[in-house]
Amino acid sequence: MKVSEIMTTEVETCGPETTIQEVASKMMELDVGSIPVTEGGNLRGIITDRDLVIRGIAAQFSLDTPVNRIISSDNITGTPDMDVEEAANLMAQQRIRRLPIIEDNKVVGIVSLGDVAVDEEDPEDSEIALEEISKPAEPDK
Repeated sequence: MKVSEIMTTEVETCGPETTIQEVASKMMELDVGSIPVTEGGNLRGIITDRDLVIRGIAAQFSLDTPVNRIISSDNITGTPDMDVEEAANLMAQQRIRRLPIIEDNKVVGIVSLGDVAVDEEDPEDSEIALEEISKPAEPDK
């Protein structure tokens, strides 16, 4: 099965100058835990609910701080034509729960761990991904 068959295609994005408050409100309204940050249609990063709390509020940024100050900018992405198993493995290796799907440098979808879990063709994919993503991070040495 291909990622294009399970990805969410109605993806809300925000710009890098969108404030922490605006993004938090949008997440609440949409009932989502992450929003891709785009500029000129191109992915700049992704802002997660965890980013808002840890990098934003706990770091004492004001609510009118632009999200470009706290986004996750590692930009781990997938493509619509990749296999779901490949996406699950990538998510497990990178320990991420959401994978932006990119085509021609534009966000065309997003795959969540939940999307992978309902891939009934190979339920083992979701078990592997969930197990790896849920492992505690190795302590810094």
